[in-house]
Amino acid sequence: MSKPHIDVRYVANLARLELNEAEVAEFQGQLDAILGYVETISQLDVSGIEPTAYPSPVFDRMREDEPHESLPLASVLQNAPDQAQNQIRVPKVVADA
Repeated sequence: MSKPHIDVRYVANLARLELNEAEVAEFQGQLDAILGYVETISQLDVSGIEPTAYPSPVFDRMREDEPHESLPLASVLQNAPDQAQNQIRVPKVVADA
């Protein structure tokens, strides 16, 4: 596989950046080094490794949804600005489609 190359002047033009010659030389070296690392990593054998979204297993991140027993419903509703049928009414927040 040939060594990948990104033209810094082309990318800077797409991003509407003005770079002087020193910046172009500096960024070209940095980009070539990054692409070299990517090429090195791409040569690793990962055939036996399953793809994951997280580096470690994630489970039970949320607590069980249980009602709070210490406050009776009537005391919660009496402080609500608007209520109907034992429920707190809130203003509509989704615009009509």
